[in-house]
Amino acid sequence: MEEVNVVQTKDGTVTVASVFPGHQEAIQQRDHKFLRIAVEEAYKGVECGDGGPFGVIIVRNDEVVSCCHNMVLRNTDPTAHAEVTAIRKASLNLNKIELSDCEMYASCEPCPMCFGAIHLSRVKRLVYGAKAEAAIAVGFDDFISDALRGTGFYQKAQLEIKRVDGKEGNIAEEVFEKTKQKYTMF
Repeated sequence: MEEVNVVQTKDGTVTVASVFPGHQEAIQQRDHKFLRIAVEEAYKGVECGDGGPFGVIIVRNDEVVSCCHNMVLRNTDPTAHAEVTAIRKASLNLNKIELSDCEMYASCEPCPMCFGAIHLSRVKRLVYGAKAEAAIAVGFDDFISDALRGTGFYQKAQLEIKRVDGKEGNIAEEVFEKTKQKYTMF
């Protein structure tokens, strides 16, 4: 008989995990298989000159629904990181913006922008290979995190972040209340 672990999270969600012989090894093999595809995609992106060495795949039910690499140079778009590009493609392929039944495999630990996109897409699981420090060591910097913390030695941009003073901030907030009946989230 297989052992079952029941875990309750802070929000009350209950997770049941089967622990059968070889379970962890099977997950590890699956993770390695999909991560290798993401790494191959990273190489492909560099070889064709599209951008930096970052690759991502999004998987649903063990099928790849999106396979992308960094497209910053090709698209002349600083937001065309592999993770964002893969989320866009997966959303189009699945015709939905909420990817809670999907997993993401990334060749490298996501930057804060990409992590935000991952969070907003509701991907249920993220598996990455290289730590961010590996990318930083070859010249990619963590300027987004540094800018938010104000700790960057070489700041890429001087960005002031400020909420508007006065009633204009309230007027901007009213759009949410006035339009909530006209759109659905998920």
